[in-house]
Amino acid sequence: MKSSLQERDWPIRTSEIRPVSNQNHRPEIAIRQPVIYNGGKESSICNFIKNWQRIVPLFGQHGGGEAMEIRKVFIALAFIVFGGASVFPHEAISQMGVPVPQGPTVSEKKDLRIVLGFGGDVMLGRLVNETIQERGPRYIWGDALSLLQEPDLMLANLECVLAQRGEPFQPPRAFYFRALPKTIETLTIAGIDYVSLANNHAMDFGATALLETIQHLDDHGIAHAGAGKNLMEASKPALVEASGIKIGVISFADHFREYGAHTDLPGTNVIRISLREDNFARIREAIQCARDEGADLVVFSVHWGPNMRQAPSRKFIEFAHAVMDAGADIYHGHSAHVFQGIEIYNGKPILYDTGELIDDYYVDPVLRNDQQLLFLITITPWDVQRIELIPLLIDHMQVNRAKGGDFKAIKERIMRFSRTFGTEISQKRDRLVIEVTQQR
Repeated sequence: MKSSLQERDWPIRTSEIRPVSNQNHRPEIAIRQPVIYNGGKESSICNFIKNWQRIVPLFGQHGGGEAMEIRKVFIALAFIVFGGASVFPHEAISQMGVPVPQGPTVSEKKDLRIVLGFGGDVMLGRLVNETIQERGPRYIWGDALSLLQEPDLMLANLECVLAQRGEPFQPPRAFYFRALPKTIETLTIAGIDYVSLANNHAMDFGATALLETIQHLDDHGIAHAGAGKNLMEASKPALVEASGIKIGVISFADHFREYGAHTDLPGTNVIRISLREDNFARIREAIQCARDEGADLVVFSVHWGPNMRQAPSRKFIEFAHAVMDAGADIYHGHSAHVFQGIEIYNGKPILYDTGELIDDYYVDPVLRNDQQLLFLITITPWDVQRIELIPLLIDHMQVNRAKGGDFKAIKERIMRFSRTFGTEISQKRDRLVIEVTQQR
């Protein structure tokens, strides 16, 4: 177990895509290229989508050639302002008399399957940052690299900023996490397609560093949600697509409140773990927004709760159930630094906490926060079918497949934690499996 850092990042609380075989891509990097949708800009795309019928007639819906040209200009402007056809209703474009490419039909979609990969926190700062500079961007992934490249889409929580600018947030924090911008290659090599930014380190170096991080992610085609230049941007969903299946991701954090975005100020998408209507309505709206933008399935990603907790509280369980009842399909929790049990709730998985993917933290000899999991979830456009868990071990700023006693300990722990929720896990070779379709 690593013990090079004596500081602890706990307890603190106050938040058909496969490796592309293109001659222009280096095969060793195995870059996947999912379709990434930009989501909303400063104007509310969701409101635009809901009200497009009122706008179309203004551009000569029943007019002649001149009106058609106006409609074409309107569509072009919509592409520029709103980020592409992904968020512009096809029926609206069709009614304006402009042909649009069609996606898979319902009958074509019925046989589609893709795998989503989920990791917990990716902390690339401090000693991990130093290690990447010394040993290169591939080193930290060890023999787990091929596992990260396996799913069609890979999602994680980015627990640091990638920036050169910015000053430490005040009042002072116990820990500040920042990595050099070039470490983003570590994410692209691993095939990470999406990162959540709603967490308690996204504003460690203020708005300047947060916005720089977002720019680097955009420049490298990594989708993100949970933070932005204002509350509207921080609240918007991210959409990613593989093999014709669109996944919407909404991202929230329950801490730190002072990192939260406002109407005209950058920050994170902060929310209380509460079922009060004035609070929970934002979640329902976000889920509906992702649906309106074309998501087949919606992932609710949340950075929540105290560190080093092996089980969620009753309050957290009730909150997670309410989120799934509101329409989310997969619950992606993170923050505790250790994994928690998995519940199959009405046929949909709640990953209460996905732990860590890489970090440099002190290892608790009892809780063993160096023993982690990678979560691979097989989905269709309508449901979740199977979950595979791969035990991992983080040691000296590198993550590898867990073996021997570490594998056994991880297996026994996740089986015990999940059995609390009535979830049964079996072992198939070097993987742990939950057949979701058999546990509904």
